[in-house]
Amino acid sequence: MKTILKALFFYSLGLSIAHAKDLPNILWITSEDNGPHLGCYGDNYATTPHLDALAKKGMIYTRAISNAPVCAPARTTIISGMYPPSTGSEHMRSMTQLPSGFKMYPAYLQELGYYCTNNSKEDYNLMKDGDVWDESGRKASWENRPSKDTPFFAIYNFTVSHESQIRKRPHSQVHDPEKVRIPAYHPDHPEVRKDWAQYYDKISEMDKMVGDKLKTLKDQGLTQDTIVFYFGDHGSGMPRSKRWPFFSGLNVPLIVHVPEKWKHLASSDYKVGGKIDRRVGFVDLAPTLLSIAGKKPPAHMQGHAFMGKYETSSQEFGYGFRGRMDERYDMVRSVLGERYIYIRNYMPHKLYGQHVGYMFVTTTTQVWKQLFDEGKLNASQSHFWKTKPPEELYDLFKDPDEVTNLYQSQEHKNVLLRMRKAHLEHIQKIRDVGFLPEGEIHSRSKDSTPYEMGHKDKLYPFAKISSAASLASFMKKEDLGKIKKLFKDKDSAVRYWGAMGLLMQEAEGVKSGRKELHAALKDSSPYVRITAAEALGKYGTQKEIKKAVRVLGELMDPVQNSCFPSMLAMNAIDHLDDKAKSLLPKIQSMPRTPNGVDKRFQGYVGRLVDTTIKELTQAN
Repeated sequence: MKTILKALFFYSLGLSIAHAKDLPNILWITSEDNGPHLGCYGDNYATTPHLDALAKKGMIYTRAISNAPVCAPARTTIISGMYPPSTGSEHMRSMTQLPSGFKMYPAYLQELGYYCTNNSKEDYNLMKDGDVWDESGRKASWENRPSKDTPFFAIYNFTVSHESQIRKRPHSQVHDPEKVRIPAYHPDHPEVRKDWAQYYDKISEMDKMVGDKLKTLKDQGLTQDTIVFYFGDHGSGMPRSKRWPFFSGLNVPLIVHVPEKWKHLASSDYKVGGKIDRRVGFVDLAPTLLSIAGKKPPAHMQGHAFMGKYETSSQEFGYGFRGRMDERYDMVRSVLGERYIYIRNYMPHKLYGQHVGYMFVTTTTQVWKQLFDEGKLNASQSHFWKTKPPEELYDLFKDPDEVTNLYQSQEHKNVLLRMRKAHLEHIQKIRDVGFLPEGEIHSRSKDSTPYEMGHKDKLYPFAKISSAASLASFMKKEDLGKIKKLFKDKDSAVRYWGAMGLLMQEAEGVKSGRKELHAALKDSSPYVRITAAEALGKYGTQKEIKKAVRVLGELMDPVQNSCFPSMLAMNAIDHLDDKAKSLLPKIQSMPRTPNGVDKRFQGYVGRLVDTTIKELTQAN
């Protein structure tokens, strides 16, 4: 028996080795915080000779998107092949668990015989099950694989183009600031021009790094054995691109080179030196990798393979999203077609340009906001500092900067309805759990995972909650009666959206729903209490403001209440401006990095504290 088992082991090992020899090497070169601002994409201002050369012997995708307009949730999408709103990981630096048996893609590649290396970031917004990589870190390299016959999958991630590098001062600029194209939403100001010019300088530096890595591949005689992907991790690090699911925030450069030896694994529409507008997203990368390696993507992966043995047909739409960005809450979903992008704002009462501390370090952000405050901007430039409509629709052919919203255009009504329908079908299909307050994503899934919770109607009645969110966020006065009825529901998330609905309708909402809001101040859910308090604190009487501020003061301590209610309460306090100034002494005494609070959120709580202190001090 032992002899038979031993023979079977060596036989299976032999098959595995033989299969491995039939697999291509795969190299991913990624860069941070840059959109398709490359020469090969038609940008004459860009200096990117190495990527242009790669594009000439490969193919570029003009409608590739990151699904998320910020790094960590974008990486979540890549590593899992799933949409983060379905896994509870849409919020920046959240940390959730995938269901048992749902593996990160390197695990599948390793099973197929690949040596998998990651140089160097992980930051997946997900808890890892094991090491995932054969090597991960700055020293990780395909060169460390056990033998030359071992196929490798290797990632090299370049950070030189990151948002933080744009704002470094002083710097020596190569690109002339006077020649840069300023998008219609940015003010034409010398400092803005300098930031854009430096952004292009950093792209040039990144391009050289790409060239060096491709040269190493060539010098080692691996070019003909290696399929190469290059892509950015989301749109540019300039404000209103990064963090917003406009096309400018989602669109990434994607260049794929398939050597002649492996042409049978290229997409059916692959053309050397060609361009294609096929909708592909980061959610498609993991299934595509497995398809290239000859493995059928597991059923739980929500993306579609666009290369390899299991290539699927082209998808009509791509999907993007925005959740909490650092310390600021928002909920946005977007749908990308060939020509149009549709955006659904579920929290339209919030400014586009909420004060995210990290973003405000960038000089462009500071200048932009100052000019707005001084009344020196036109309508397109002022838009970012105002509240949002429930829906947006942009014609990317005629309006590439996305400044002319067509959602009320009769001419485009059918387009709007079709893309709205696509959005609703998508969130239903993936069971989008982002309609829950962030804390409830975790509390409702404490015995399982957010994904599993989201697929159980008893724990997450999706239809009821998403309908409540839709009703609330369209902000129709004629719906106030229906919105008030939401407060009677047994589900706290429905009541939360009831309170949000009244808050979003401002003074009219508070006047109509005063009784419901007062009762909600004693709700069992802290998220309902906070939202009701914000509504009364912002639009109520002096007596109501006092009562609301007291409730928010009770919930703002992250040590006593956990980080999620604390962050939501601090956001509400900040929105009340000087009406919450009585809380200033208590806020000043709060720790910037509170003990017992998850390290991922400590900095966010600290930023909220510092921002609020500054604003309330100025108010005093």
